[in-house]
Amino acid sequence: MTNQAAGPGNTDSTTSLQAGDVFYFMRVLLFIALLSMGYALSQPQPAARKEQDLLLSTSAEPSLPEQQWPPLLPWQRKASEKAIERYAGSQEKKWRRWNEAMFERST
Repeated sequence: MTNQAAGPGNTDSTTSLQAGDVFYFMRVLLFIALLSMGYALSQPQPAARKEQDLLLSTSAEPSLPEQQWPPLLPWQRKASEKAIERYAGSQEKKWRRWNEAMFERST
């Protein structure tokens, strides 16, 4: 008996067999890693930990927006207020046009 791998054009059976073994091992390893990751992600979290993640701690007190952000310079505050007014105006105009177009009576 000869020790040859099956397949067309195989001249060196040992290198072909070793390369196939390495790729098979990598595929099996990848499959096991994905399977274990899927299992770990599908496990539900305990209720106590889930509640702790969702709720704020009681030690955190509500703070004003001015305390969270550094104080703005006067020109920045004026520019922000102006931008907000322009944006609100353009949104109002857009929705007014949309409302007229949607509910316009066809006569």
